[in-house]
Amino acid sequence: MATTVVGQRLSRVDARRKVTGAATYSAEHRLEGLLYGVIVNGTVARGTVSRISVDAALGHPGVRRVLTDFGSLRLAHPVDRIAFYGQPIAVVVAETLEAATHGASLVEATYERQDAVTDLDAPGIPSQTPADEPDYSRGDPAGALASAQVKVDLELTSARENHNPIELPSTIARWQGGQLTLWDKTQWSQGAARTVAGALGIAVGDVRVHNEFVGGGFGSGIQTYDHVMLAAFAAREVGRPVKMVLTRRQFYYGAGFRPAGRHRISLGSSTAGRVSALAYDVRIENARYQSYTDGLTDLPQFLYGVPNTRTAYRVTPVDVPSPCSMRGPGVVLGNFALETAMDQLAHELAVDPVELRLRNEPTQDEVNQIPFSTRKLRECYETGARRFGWSRRHAEPGSRTDGDLLIGMGMATASYHNNRRDCSARARIHADGTAEVFAASADMGPGTTTSVMQVAADALGLPASAVTFRLGDSSYPTAPLHAAATTMASVGSAAHTTCNALKAEFIRRAVADPNSPLHGANPADVQVRDGRLETSGARDSYRDILRRAGLPSLDITGNWGPGDADSRISSYGYGAVFAEVSVDPLLGLVRVRRIFAAYDVGRVISPKLAHSQAIGGMVGGIGMALLEGTVTDHRDGRIVNASLADYLVPVNADVPDLDAAFINTEDPQADPIGVKGLGEITIVGVAPAIGNAVFNATGKRLTDLPIRPEALL
Repeated sequence: MATTVVGQRLSRVDARRKVTGAATYSAEHRLEGLLYGVIVNGTVARGTVSRISVDAALGHPGVRRVLTDFGSLRLAHPVDRIAFYGQPIAVVVAETLEAATHGASLVEATYERQDAVTDLDAPGIPSQTPADEPDYSRGDPAGALASAQVKVDLELTSARENHNPIELPSTIARWQGGQLTLWDKTQWSQGAARTVAGALGIAVGDVRVHNEFVGGGFGSGIQTYDHVMLAAFAAREVGRPVKMVLTRRQFYYGAGFRPAGRHRISLGSSTAGRVSALAYDVRIENARYQSYTDGLTDLPQFLYGVPNTRTAYRVTPVDVPSPCSMRGPGVVLGNFALETAMDQLAHELAVDPVELRLRNEPTQDEVNQIPFSTRKLRECYETGARRFGWSRRHAEPGSRTDGDLLIGMGMATASYHNNRRDCSARARIHADGTAEVFAASADMGPGTTTSVMQVAADALGLPASAVTFRLGDSSYPTAPLHAAATTMASVGSAAHTTCNALKAEFIRRAVADPNSPLHGANPADVQVRDGRLETSGARDSYRDILRRAGLPSLDITGNWGPGDADSRISSYGYGAVFAEVSVDPLLGLVRVRRIFAAYDVGRVISPKLAHSQAIGGMVGGIGMALLEGTVTDHRDGRIVNASLADYLVPVNADVPDLDAAFINTEDPQADPIGVKGLGEITIVGVAPAIGNAVFNATGKRLTDLPIRPEALL
């Protein structure tokens, strides 16, 4: 596959627009007659609203309407009763944001309260086996554990985490006749269009969603939440456009979260370090009104060659809003349990943690009994260990110091399924020789606009400056959600396939045209470079072909999908993450000194953006390991730390030295451009690598996330 643009270390094509303020995010669009909507949130976790007083709000200058009857809406939760603290009970619509905000504070509600449970660990709450996460078993796990020469048995906890991108959830809704247009912070414009249409009882074709710029999502923009439907509902009721932006505090109730979890993992091994048995049980919090699951059991089942394996996934319904995906959903926590247990086993066997993992490398995907497409995990271990300086690690915990500080090194494996989904794209070449490619994808930060352009440019034989990738509009060709490390493999493959088809159409026209210098040439011999078609010294161009045909442009819409590939090959990304920490034994403070990771993620389209993705994932993993945890007051379900002043996220001082490398490989069996998903895997191994480094520094095996100073005192 000849390339000239793919592999270049390009900066983002929209970087200048973003840093100069020219990029327009969903809340920044200016519409004539715009009103502002503010949600009034309920203050009980379970019950009904017995009375709501809106007179004071309606009397406030600038307030136009107070909407309290949502009975015509179909939302994910009930609208006739309160299912969680913070549930919307009214919307105040006003001429200014200030008037709407103050008006909302004047709405008074009384409730008929019901006993509520918001604590995952409350006694007497029955757990359930979700239909899409059945129990799994191979071999004889119980027997193998009982007879194992060496055993590890750990119980772990993981706190609830909330998404905290700087851009808050925001929507502008405008009706024109029966047509609804939304400018929304969403990771899936077409999914949002379907959800809103269903909630309002209108046709999907009557909803258009724009999301050209998305300022971070981390999973919070996959689903379509109440504020989007309420903005559309309010705009229809008042007959004017309505903007609705959640506050930071409302964000914690109104747009999902990574659910808290309780984990138990057991490993059985021979003294030679061959793991013969694994058992993993996990339980997460869930809403009563909606079941949510993710891939918690994926890596315990898959990552190592363990012949006797059992996993069990349970959910505990409580009176909370529904969880949702957050970067590395599920997999990151299942891997935390697995990699913590593997590190403990390595310690008890007195085997190097990297060596233990190498001894348990599988030869095929043991869950599905199919071959790996590519698995360069051994190369990840070798590259990561060499560049990190793993050989300098002290095997004896607590034996390395720097002044009064304890120093430790830890590592963990990372992996994530290479998700590919059906996707369409439209490619167009204009009379001036420039090209556009369209798909209803999104770009919340990884650089999709740039990387898909690079693929399209090479497929069309054009320079990067001549190609633009258009996204962020639900009216564009169908694309999957911008999440789950799906976009590059899916949208990139659709762009590649479609652009090659468009190039072939130009070649066909040229060789069939008596007026073309390429007339009669073999299409297979024609090469395209910089928009020029060449063979045996003869040349034509996209511009000339369109000029002779009298066409302003030529376009093609194409499709790509993975077909049955997942039934034939096991396609995953892999990584090895290495971390060094210091621990102050007097204060219990953990500081990350450096992290290095090596990844097998197939062909790297845009090295500069890929490295940026890796660093971002590491920062998120540091937050998970050491800082992030949502605190709930279980008396009423209120979140105590629903602000960036109280919910801790990493800052510059927490991320001193982060680096990553990519193994030179590609996965042509998985998709035509040979890529694997990158966005999720970069967070997956970070928390266990840090936790294992803390153990190496202190000898204390910490099994609760986040790691808190008091646990080390």
